[in-house]
Amino acid sequence: MSELGNIQSQVQTQSQVQVQSLSPQQVLEARLLALSTVELEEQVRTELDDNPALDDAGLGTLSDGHTADTDADTDGDGAEEESFREDEPSYDSAPDYDYDDDGWYEHPAPSNPATEIPVSDSVSFYDILNEQLGEQDLNERELKIAQYIIGSIDNDGILDKDLQSISDDLAFYHNLDASVGEIEQVLKVIQEFDPAGIGARDLQECLLLQIRRKPDSPDKTLQETVISTMFDDFTHKRVEKIGDRLQLSPEKVKAVMDELFKLNPRPGSSLGETVGSTHQHIVPDFVVDNYDEDIHFTLNSSNVPELRVSREYSGMLEKQIKDGNSSQRDAALYIKRKLDSARGFIQAIRQREQTLTRTMQAIINRQRPFFLGGDESLLKPMVLKDIAADTGYDISTISRATSGKYVQTCFGTFPLKFFFTDGVRSSSGEEVSVREIHRIIRELTDHEDPAAPLTDEQLANMLSARGYRVARRTVAKYREQTGIPVARMRRR
Repeated sequence: MSELGNIQSQVQTQSQVQVQSLSPQQVLEARLLALSTVELEEQVRTELDDNPALDDAGLGTLSDGHTADTDADTDGDGAEEESFREDEPSYDSAPDYDYDDDGWYEHPAPSNPATEIPVSDSVSFYDILNEQLGEQDLNERELKIAQYIIGSIDNDGILDKDLQSISDDLAFYHNLDASVGEIEQVLKVIQEFDPAGIGARDLQECLLLQIRRKPDSPDKTLQETVISTMFDDFTHKRVEKIGDRLQLSPEKVKAVMDELFKLNPRPGSSLGETVGSTHQHIVPDFVVDNYDEDIHFTLNSSNVPELRVSREYSGMLEKQIKDGNSSQRDAALYIKRKLDSARGFIQAIRQREQTLTRTMQAIINRQRPFFLGGDESLLKPMVLKDIAADTGYDISTISRATSGKYVQTCFGTFPLKFFFTDGVRSSSGEEVSVREIHRIIRELTDHEDPAAPLTDEQLANMLSARGYRVARRTVAKYREQTGIPVARMRRR
């Protein structure tokens, strides 16, 4: 073979090695990991209905109400996790289907009856949107797309993912092939939710959505024209230029601008992270408790049925094999497929449990001061990469394990993404959370002179005086992240 042929062969071989598709079991494990507690319960019920080889052994937790504490060793390689026996015989001979003895498919009932994990009496920003989603006439496919879109909306009410990324995530995590156009149609439904402006992809769209909810009038048309065609002039408060282009009197253009400044650039803030409610909507995926400086957490699976492989089905397969009746081969293959499916489903749930437990443990280890005191300023900088390093999982696994999950603490119920934030180093060398810088910027702008609002340069200087050296451009980015307009737009 020529040298060129050798090189081409090597490149082709390397490409084949590097591009490996996930096995069906890995896809199942990734899909279950991304589910919340409520979604998992629904998925288990569906699986029980669809697979007669899977049995409900009675309500209870899959792992005897697994409880972990921060002293537990989670740095191991997971050797404690039970797995299928490597010496399990093939179906060519009579297999051992005594799953009770195996100890993998059935777990003993808890010594104490399962107790209902207390649920916070507050409803989250996302629950409010999901309530409105429940009032829409959407098919199951559209509903899944809508739920993922809602989960991607940030606390300001802005959709912080582009539609192509959402399409890719739906295909990988949820095995749902949705086009950008299809996702955009579902997004338009969500953008009709309250408050007006929710689900916008940027500030301009956010303001337009609010304007379009107003009753028809000449002023509404003028407002929409300004935001649609003169958005840059609007953000820089070029009032005279806008008036000249629209041929409006100074009084009229001022009235139009005043109405525009009343619009909310952060529609999600009107809902808040959580708002009081007499209904209990949040089902936390974890519950954290403190006992004299000891932090314990529980993975909430109390409403997920305990699963085991059907003794009846395993016995049927064993009988088919012993009888050796070739005419029943198709029936035996069907039973085998159902048993394998049940076995894989239980394994995926146990893998989910271990991954979530190890991930939550790592988060608590890094954010221990917050879990002890509840002070947001005690949150330390932490990104997905940090938890991936602590647990040994890859970043995509940590992303799935934390997406859409909630933890109930003594200080309230929080989405796990609340604990992830970048860091800024202070003049003393201590690294503090960007969330703390956000808090300071909000505090400074809340107390500024409305006639002379603070510029980004002034905010940078004031942060520097507090020991945080942050460049002006970085301050501008943090200000935008908190939904605070530029100084010109804050001037009154």
